[in-house]
Formats: sequence, structure tokens, C-alpha cells
Amino acid sequence: MQHILDAILAGDTASEDFANLQIPESYRAVTVHKDEADMFEGIASKDKDPRQSLHVEEVALPELGPGEAYVAVMASAINYNTVWTSIFEPVSTFGFLERYGRLSPLGKRHDLPYHVVGSDLSGVVLKTGPGVTKWPPGTEVVAHCLSVELESPDGHNDTMLDPEQRIWGFETNFGGLAHIALIKANQLMPKPAHLTWEEAASPGLVNCTAYRQLVSKNGGDLKQGDNVLIWGASGGLGGFATQYALNGGANPVCVVSNEEKAAIARSMGAEMIINRSAEDYRFWNEEGTQQDPREWKRFGAKIRELTGGEDIDIVFEHPGRETFGASVYVTRKGGTITTCASTSGYMHEYDNRYLWMNLKKIISSHFANYRESWEANRLIAKAKIHPTLSRTYTLDQVGQAALDVHHNTHQGKVGVLCLAPEEGLGVRNHELRAQHESAINRFRGV
Repeated sequence: MQHILDAILAGDTASEDFANLQIPESYRAVTVHKDEADMFEGIASKDKDPRQSLHVEEVALPELGPGEAYVAVMASAINYNTVWTSIFEPVSTFGFLERYGRLSPLGKRHDLPYHVVGSDLSGVVLKTGPGVTKWPPGTEVVAHCLSVELESPDGHNDTMLDPEQRIWGFETNFGGLAHIALIKANQLMPKPAHLTWEEAASPGLVNCTAYRQLVSKNGGDLKQGDNVLIWGASGGLGGFATQYALNGGANPVCVVSNEEKAAIARSMGAEMIINRSAEDYRFWNEEGTQQDPREWKRFGAKIRELTGGEDIDIVFEHPGRETFGASVYVTRKGGTITTCASTSGYMHEYDNRYLWMNLKKIISSHFANYRESWEANRLIAKAKIHPTLSRTYTLDQVGQAALDVHHNTHQGKVGVLCLAPEEGLGVRNHELRAQHESAINRFRGV
């Protein structure tokens, strides 16, 4: 792989030279093993340790198919789906790979006793399969993680509705936490020229998810003046939602868990902050069996205190079970709760009277289609939206990185260097870089 890295670091290697580079028959990757899928059986979720299940090892290079590309991965990132994969929750991802393997001979490549994980990347195209015309070798790219077959009519109005829609690196094999990734060419987007490799890799999944869930007509359909309740407003997903709300002329009400995270939300420009730890909201009893509507009301009163008596138009909801009842309650009549992820639990409970009798809407949102992802990446490329990278690990440290995300000890996204030998490489547009650094320093209180 050193000759590939040397060509990338040179910065002026011609496309035809990239096309002539020899691609090795194997590469280093982060994997989970099928024969270890039961290793955490009987252990509570919070006690499951990704450091035990994530392996960094040499794997065989898969066959390149039509419409696909090999990408040399300079950097990747940790998403919660990698945590789920590593602790085999809510199900083992090998079931996804087995189903994909039954689809076609090309799908069969993914059904292996190991799963190469990771749903983000920044890197350089090495080689493309038949039918690819827009991404010549040497092109610097980032990826969005929607993998679709598009053989059914269902996906052609919104590719997220394709019956063979999968999240790459989670429901497919050969993901981005590796030195080489196999990816469909219609997942590629231009790398923002002012970002480092690790910064460029970090926003992919969460930025696109936030865009669809809050901005797109398929999600919250955000408009100027909307009051938007954003849970986890300084985190990887919520941080982008906060930026979109502010850029779109909306009024974010940012819920955070401590004062340090409140400061991050303020640095983005948010003014209405709720520190839920300081307020000590207890939506559930200690046993977690029953919710307390009096706490919903107290939460709603705090929101009205901040908004001047107005209720929430859109809830950006992703914690799930812990918060969902409160989210439904505080939404205004006719308002919208957009939901994804459910990191605190999938079994939501809410009082349907507050939904049904007040004509509120619950809209499910899952990642983003190519057009939504392209628009989200375009806003980053123009330095309108800024990725917030809290820490970067090496590929060998990926178990610890996943553990940190699992225990929510991070702020913003957690990056992973793959082929990149150090942080700070890959910046091409230094003028735009200065704008980005000014915004990030503001976020950090520098």
C-alpha cells in the first residue's frame, strides 16, 4: 500500500498514473467475526466492549463489479451503527450479509465469515468497474452510505424506498474502516477541498441524516422561523441539525447533557439551551417502567420560557425511548416529530391523546438519498456547514474509538486515520480553509 499512499501524498499524480498503480490482493481492515456473534450474550448493552469484538486484520480484496469502485481510504469515522455492529445489537449484521448474498452472484461476495465495517470515508479512487464514467482514478472523494440496486420501480422516486436499499458498511461488507473500500460509484461525492482527510470523512453519515431528517421535504421540511427542539445538540448528529436550523433561519432549542456541551451549542450561534442534567428531568421512574407526564409539562414550560410562550414546530428526535414521550407532548398542534436511530431504546412509548387530538405527525427518517446527500455535502464544500471532529484515532485504536462513542464520552464526530499517516493532510483550498478554521475555533471557544 505504500506506493498508493506515496502517489496520493505527492498531490500531483496524474489520473493515468493512478490507473496504472498495482492494487494489492489483500488489505488491512476492521472486522467483526461471525463465530463471535454470541460473545456478549447475557451482558447488558452498556457493558459490552467493542475492543473485544473489533479486529484489525488483513482481508482479501473483493472482486470489482459493474458500477463499483475501489477507493484508497485515507480516513474514516465512527458512527453508532459501527457500535451496534460491534456489540451485535439489535441483531448480528451477518444476517444482513447473508440476505445480500442470496440476491445475486455479486451479492454473494458480501456473505463472508467476517464483516468489514465503517460507513464513512474520504480517499482517492483507484479503479472503477464497467459503466462508471464520472469518477476517474485519482479523484479525491467522500462517500455517502446508501447502497441501492434500483432494479425495482419503488426506488426511483426516492432511493431510500428501494426494496434493496442498504447502509454500506453496516448492511453490506467492505466498508470504510479499512485501507481500501469497495463502494458503488453512485455513492461517491467530491471531497471538500478545504478539509483535511479526517475532517472530510467525518460528516458523511450524520450530516446527510440530519439534512434529510430536518431540512428535506422527506423529513421536517424546515422553514424560517420554525422552533426546532434538538436533542443532543452538540453531538455528531445534533450538531449538524443545530447548524441547519440556524442557517435556515429557524430557532433551535438545544438540549444537552452538561455545561461543556451547552457552550458548544452556544458557540454555533444557538441561544436557547436546556441542560437536562442541571434541570434534572426524570421522564421515567427509576425502574424505567412508567413515564411521568408532570415532567413532560415541566419540560414544556421550560421550552415556552425560552421561546416567549411558543411551542415546538419540529422535534429532531433520535434518543428514542428515553425522550420520545416528552417529544410528542411538547410539539405544537399540527407540529412534526422526525425520528431516527433510537440510541436509548427502540420501544417508544407516548400518550397518543397528545398526538391524535392535536393532529401532530411522526415522520420516520433514515439516512438520505443521493440527491439529499449531494446537497448536504455541497453545503460543507462551500463552508456553510462545518464538521465538528472531536478526536481522531488510528486504525489500530478503532476498538477504543467505538467504545468512546458507545459510552457517549465524545463530542462531535470521532475520526479514524486509515492510510493517512498523520492528521492535517489533504487541504487543497487554503482560502476557504481559513473560513472553516474561524468557525471551528468559535465552536471550540478559541
